[in-house]
Amino acid sequence: MTLKVLCVAEKNDAAREISRLLSNNQSSRREGLSKFNKIYEFSCEMLNNNASVSMTSVSGHLMTYDFTGPFKGWEKCPPVALFSAPILSFCPENYQPIKKTLEREAKKNEVLVLWTDCDREGENIGAEIRDVCLSANNRIRVYRARFSEITFRSIKTAIQRLESLDEKLAAAVYCRQELDLRIGAAFTRFLTLRLQKVFPADLADQLVSYGPCQFPTLGFVVDRYKQVQQFVPETFYKLKAVVMKNDISVDFSWSRGRLFNRAVTEIFLEMCQEHPTAVVSRVASKSKSKWRPLPLDTVEFEKHASRKLHINAKQAMSIAEKLYTQGLISYPRTETNLFPASMNLVPLVQEQTQDGQWGDMARQILADTPNPRRGNKSDQAHPPIHPIKYAPNLQGDEKKVYEFIVRHFLACCSKDAQGMETSVDICVSQEEFSAAGLVITQRNYLEVYPYDKWSDKNIPNFTQGESLPTERIELVEGETTPPLLLKEADLIALMEKHGIGTDATHAEHIETIKSRRYVGVQQDGTFLPGMLGMGLVEGYDEIGYNLSKPYLRAELEADLKAICLGQKNKDDVIKSMVEKYKQVFIETTANAIKIDQSLSSYFGTPEPMGPEQGDMRGGGDDLLPLAKCRSCLQFDMYFKTTREEKWILSCVGYPQCKYIVFFPSGVTHAKTESEQLCNRCPHPPVHKARLTFERGTIPYFLQGDIPNVFIGCLFCNEDIKRAGIELRNMSSHPPTVAHSHNSYQSVVPQNSFTIQDTPHNSNNNNPIASGRRDLGFDPTNPPPPVKRYSDGTSHYTKHPRVTEPPSGGDDDNFVVCNCGARANLLTVKKEGPNTGRKFYTCMTNSCKYFLWDPRSDPSMDTRPPRQDPTQMSSYVPPTGDPFMSLYPNRPDSNSHNQSVCCRCGEQAKLLTVQKQGNNHGKQFYSCPKPREQGCNFFQWADEERRDSFSPPQRGRGGNSFSKVSRGGPRLCSICRQAGHNKKNCPNSNPF
Repeated sequence: MTLKVLCVAEKNDAAREISRLLSNNQSSRREGLSKFNKIYEFSCEMLNNNASVSMTSVSGHLMTYDFTGPFKGWEKCPPVALFSAPILSFCPENYQPIKKTLEREAKKNEVLVLWTDCDREGENIGAEIRDVCLSANNRIRVYRARFSEITFRSIKTAIQRLESLDEKLAAAVYCRQELDLRIGAAFTRFLTLRLQKVFPADLADQLVSYGPCQFPTLGFVVDRYKQVQQFVPETFYKLKAVVMKNDISVDFSWSRGRLFNRAVTEIFLEMCQEHPTAVVSRVASKSKSKWRPLPLDTVEFEKHASRKLHINAKQAMSIAEKLYTQGLISYPRTETNLFPASMNLVPLVQEQTQDGQWGDMARQILADTPNPRRGNKSDQAHPPIHPIKYAPNLQGDEKKVYEFIVRHFLACCSKDAQGMETSVDICVSQEEFSAAGLVITQRNYLEVYPYDKWSDKNIPNFTQGESLPTERIELVEGETTPPLLLKEADLIALMEKHGIGTDATHAEHIETIKSRRYVGVQQDGTFLPGMLGMGLVEGYDEIGYNLSKPYLRAELEADLKAICLGQKNKDDVIKSMVEKYKQVFIETTANAIKIDQSLSSYFGTPEPMGPEQGDMRGGGDDLLPLAKCRSCLQFDMYFKTTREEKWILSCVGYPQCKYIVFFPSGVTHAKTESEQLCNRCPHPPVHKARLTFERGTIPYFLQGDIPNVFIGCLFCNEDIKRAGIELRNMSSHPPTVAHSHNSYQSVVPQNSFTIQDTPHNSNNNNPIASGRRDLGFDPTNPPPPVKRYSDGTSHYTKHPRVTEPPSGGDDDNFVVCNCGARANLLTVKKEGPNTGRKFYTCMTNSCKYFLWDPRSDPSMDTRPPRQDPTQMSSYVPPTGDPFMSLYPNRPDSNSHNQSVCCRCGEQAKLLTVQKQGNNHGKQFYSCPKPREQGCNFFQWADEERRDSFSPPQRGRGGNSFSKVSRGGPRLCSICRQAGHNKKNCPNSNPF
């Protein structure tokens, strides 16, 4: 039986070469859905079966990661929310043909063999390929081929030893990708949006990016530049003695080195000049070796390519990867600098005996047996970089890179260079001087490795104890010199030393800081920081978190290695690093003015940041989440300002979650109290809020120790609710039906609909639990308050909002419409099948809300008929108002005229206007019932009593009151009086 196998490589070149080796040059090619990734078909033996193989490839990572919904928009959420925002993994549009090819081919095959590069990134890419193929065919078996070079021997060995994917390596890459996305996006958005507004003339179109690797890389460049700029040269003095022997002039160096005091040096000079005879005190000769280079790892390759070939690291790695996929060299991304003892190097050296330049050296190495030095690094995955095949036809930079790799390999397999060093010490007036000479006896590896220099330095033969006249003794003056600016090789060395990035990413980080204009490259190859780079580093250094230093990133790189070794868990590392960087981010935003000040040295005076910038103001507490959203319990809630500069508290999960809190217009600032938590609210942590009110607008019962400032919890403090804050959820959730109680009740308005009860069963005592699951709620949380009607329908409410408390009328429930107001309960008057049925509708008709009252069957209405108000002369009003204790400013209506009755026939309430304006402090009478159930009665207390029983006029739609009274002036829709509208009605919201 023939086994059907799908093989997938990381690049098309690798797929083509592996197919050629496995098929003995007998593979056929067909097109895939991607024009860049072909499919090669052949037969071979695999897994102890005859296999029909289809081999294709991807083009690096198949999947990418990004934020979802509102978190994708730069100005739709505060950047700090990105540390906890949900992340979506998806295949980009340009890679969809590759993904579809994999899905199509996976359906046809029984086995999947992954031939991606054997490193962290390759393991992660292999995991992505596996997931795509399993989604198309969940019965396909998955194997991993491990190899370090694309040669027949290596590929055959790999196919005979198929393994499983290393999930730990893949997890380390997932960890690094998520952290880089969260950290980079948060800092980049904050910096870009802020600095584009602060310095619009220079940075209006500039992306000011931050990366946890690129910024420490920039820090190295800036630090070295500052060392050079701040360097103060010092003048030093030293002595030099010149001795002539056998017509050879030899310079002897002073053993004291150099002194920084000229007068002292001149004293020593005079002493030597008084007795200038030199006596040879010591002559010593010893053998000297110049060590051959260690086997080549990626970092050393990048450094040598930059220094000796004058090819930048990114370009050199690109060329090396191309040579690798052609089967000419081994895998170029390796941390190993020692060849395993089991590796046979003779065939590799034998390949190079054909060359006219280094063929003789290769034959000499074979005669002496290859004997490379052993380094101290190994990634347990790949050997050092070495040539695989002889390639005589390369051109340009490819030839230069290939030749360097060959010469380095032959040099490390050769012998050390040998020489004889002679050192001579002389004494002049008790001052010691020394000189040394070198004679190279065997060049060895230097014959094939012109990149190292070691030259002869001849000196005559001296005899110990002999006396020689000095040619001259002189004082030499010089100056100390600053360190050199960094070149690319120096920068890579620093990145490796401090653990910034990996051998695979060093070149990319360097290219990033160049493309962002953070640094420039001078003609001599040295890096010079730009104005933007200098200002950013100086600003961050002023803040004090050392973001331009390598410490945090080096800690992460160590954690990633621990994940690979199974010593740490990916999720634990993510959680730990997110918390650390989040705290750094909050501190940075709180002190962002320091970045502005640092950049102002280069870009001029910064523009002031106004309140319209919202979350880009830079205040740290402004960017702290107050709590988890009270609605979705998934996203955080943050303070923000609207276009009208009014403060709100909103969920960043918009548009999935539209929970929002509106603050009164008197609130001039709102922020999160970072150090104060509420210990009563569920789903901690819940921070307390600090609300600053305009002078004279803060309700008296909110006054605390600080004038015009309230500090407290917004979710469990009744005072702040009574201050006029509205909690509003705009999402498409069920209607809110709130239950009346004898005490203050707060309800959140939501879009309304009806859900049917589900049957009871033994495993679920909650009749609407399954309905809540469908709505995306957590079934483990307590269900919201439910009102169940006799016809089987149910309504629920979930979140609090300030509303006028019901007064215990004949209807003990009320419904909230789509726009957040309490709906009107009306009755159909028009003759027809629905005559007498009741329905809920929007008071203002702005949201077109409509809902039949499920209890409105006339036959079931057992409520007593209302009394005729004209027959209520014996009516005795209640003596206690259950709401008076909540509003101490309201005078007790019992102490005033008790004869004022509303149209309902009940005693009217005497209230006082609290709203600032012309009527502030003025008293008026109002219907005691809730607005939707009452008669909208209104009368100023100082006016003559009006007819409280004038019949209401009929309006459109069956409403009891029309917006415009026919034949008269326009009336207010709330109090039914002329001269004002609902916006400035004194009865609308006295608080």
